[in-house]
Amino acid sequence: MNDFITKYLSQFNVEAIVTASLNKIFSLILLFITFYILKKIAKASVKKVLVPSLKISYREQGRQKTISRLVESSLNYLLYFILLYCVLSILGLPVSSLLAGAGIAGVAIGLGAQGFLSDLVNGFFILIEQQFDVGDVVKLTNGPITISGTIVSMGIRTTKVRDADGTLHFIPNRNILVVSNQSRGEMRAQIDIPLKFNTDLEQVYRIIEEVNNRELSKFEQITNVSILGPKTTETGQFVFRVNLFVTNGQQTVAYHQFLGLYQDALRQAGIELP
Repeated sequence: MNDFITKYLSQFNVEAIVTASLNKIFSLILLFITFYILKKIAKASVKKVLVPSLKISYREQGRQKTISRLVESSLNYLLYFILLYCVLSILGLPVSSLLAGAGIAGVAIGLGAQGFLSDLVNGFFILIEQQFDVGDVVKLTNGPITISGTIVSMGIRTTKVRDADGTLHFIPNRNILVVSNQSRGEMRAQIDIPLKFNTDLEQVYRIIEEVNNRELSKFEQITNVSILGPKTTETGQFVFRVNLFVTNGQQTVAYHQFLGLYQDALRQAGIELP
């Protein structure tokens, strides 16, 4: 039995096996170091070469971020693919033979490339049609599923959206069917001032117009104002309604600012508010 084991082990060249293993380990270490350096260079190139070359104005900074992050994402996918190919080659696996034998199309389908291709195509059209950019406030809908928030990043496969409570959503581009962009054009800030039914409406009109004439010029984000007058809300509350049209993203600021101004002016004129 001992002679059999000794004879079997003698067939292996231990020194050659150890040498080959050390060479592979050293090659893998060198590969990962090279990959790390190339990834850093690619990221720095996007920031220092691509971004300045775009020459995009301040109002289109979201577009600049979208393109730069999309290019960075594409470079990352390419580098990871090269890394995987090199690792398999160093380990001695016949990658080219496997692809040729199984067929590239069959391997791609097995790896879920159909979904990846759908993500890529949909992401391409989102970019070309400028449906949204980084920093835009959007509502993304797919059937009964709706996600609202701010676009953080857009890649060739997924789009990242952060909602109001801070949750970061990773959405495959193929699942984005309807885009409601709330950061394009003017937005409306509807102000409802609660009033009593016996309030002198002519006096309220006059006070509201005085506040608008005095304060609107101080707020560049407000582009237009419409005084709709007395209304009754769905809950039965009697209100005086004013619509402010503001640049995107400024609705909340304009609402709270002018609601306070209107209420203070009405109280100073002796009008009691509920």
